[in-house]
Amino acid sequence: MTDAPGLPDGYEFSADPARVDADRVHGWLSTDAYWAIGRPRGTHDAAMAASLNFGVYERASGEQVAYARVVTDTATFAWLADVYVDPSVRGKGVGTAFVGRIRDHLGPFGLRRILLATQDAQGVYEKAGFRPLDRPEQWMVHLPVEQASAYPR
Repeated sequence: MTDAPGLPDGYEFSADPARVDADRVHGWLSTDAYWAIGRPRGTHDAAMAASLNFGVYERASGEQVAYARVVTDTATFAWLADVYVDPSVRGKGVGTAFVGRIRDHLGPFGLRRILLATQDAQGVYEKAGFRPLDRPEQWMVHLPVEQASAYPR
């Protein structure tokens, strides 16, 4: 396991779903995250309800500055999803530390693998020990017909 740096001073990690500012997170994802633009609030709420939810918060104000969720069976597999860091704190090491803390939180489950997908943040995840799939040709995806044309081969 790769050691991720600690969170910068003034920030704290939490796995308490009651702390998540669902309105703020939905706003971030549905308007600024390329993978979730336009996501309806009901879909967002359902995804959060069926996931482990994590946040980073500014200690002084309690304001949430980062969010991620993990879909898992807590035994063999997890999918890290919806990782978002507020633009006001990007570049301070919050994202790298956040992903490391999530990885460490999942450690006691003894998962065989944690997967994720990203277009542009490979460097952040590599610092927490993620790497490209060894055999991507073994992985497949099923997309509803209406989405299939959005993902050319």
